[in-house]
Amino acid sequence: MADIQHWKVTEPYLHLHCGLGEAPYYEESSQTLRFVDIVKEKLHTVDLKQGPSSHKIIDLDDAITTTADIEGTKDELIVGAKKGYAYYKRSSGKLEYIKKVWDESDGPGKENRMRCNDGAVDRAGRYWVGTMNDPKVTAPSGEGVLFRLDPDLGLHRMIEKVSIPNGIGWSGDDKKMFFIDSPTRNIFVYDFDLETGNISNRRVFFHYDGDDEGVPDGFAMDIEGNLWTAICGGGKVLKVSPEGKVVGVIEMPTRMMSCPGFAGEDLFVTSAEEEEPEQYPDSVEYGGSLFRVNVGITGMPLHRFRRS
Repeated sequence: MADIQHWKVTEPYLHLHCGLGEAPYYEESSQTLRFVDIVKEKLHTVDLKQGPSSHKIIDLDDAITTTADIEGTKDELIVGAKKGYAYYKRSSGKLEYIKKVWDESDGPGKENRMRCNDGAVDRAGRYWVGTMNDPKVTAPSGEGVLFRLDPDLGLHRMIEKVSIPNGIGWSGDDKKMFFIDSPTRNIFVYDFDLETGNISNRRVFFHYDGDDEGVPDGFAMDIEGNLWTAICGGGKVLKVSPEGKVVGVIEMPTRMMSCPGFAGEDLFVTSAEEEEPEQYPDSVEYGGSLFRVNVGITGMPLHRFRRS
């Protein structure tokens, strides 16, 4: 049996109080990391060359939950937001919806009680975004959908009856797609057709059976095919091998870890505020902070949305 790697993080890279930090995204050309606070409706950026002193916070007009670059522009991002897909223009701070995901066929009130959550772009430039019940409105149930937005802005419902959709990613050969629905404690894997964007043959790739309250949240994939998944409520990040085995553990100083993202060989991990401060007082101080740990391997390249 292979030895399990261990890391221990004792303090944050940025000591913040995000309500729900999410979606770390490394912009390699500028060596900048961006991430969002879904609850407080903020966009955070930090220049990794300059360090924590360069941290900036941008107020948003809507809850952005996931972001991706667009081919051919640095000013615009494509994002998942409250009502669906939108373009966010950095120079003006304006959000423009391009594809709202709910319509009359979904019944009354669905747009109000739902929001986007995690998302990722595949190698063909399609943006996959999961939706869930907005906790500000109602408790999560099985109303969520994993959507796929194609470059021509065609919208496809790929997975129905999702509760809390999180990590989305693909194997290096583009033959598998991984997806998390957090309350199941499973990372699912599907057969993936890069040409068509179709998925099939769902099975469980990894099941988290920890004796804490944790569930898999977001994940990032390294160049060797390992999945690094945050365990929200478990205070750690797990390194899961391509065979679905735990081969590494990063211990964190707060419980509510949300999403990792690579910047070179550094893994940056967002977190949320502690949900049960009286029961877990030691988790409160750093809840909502951003953490960094060098893990000695780089991540898979991030793909850009190919707007046609």
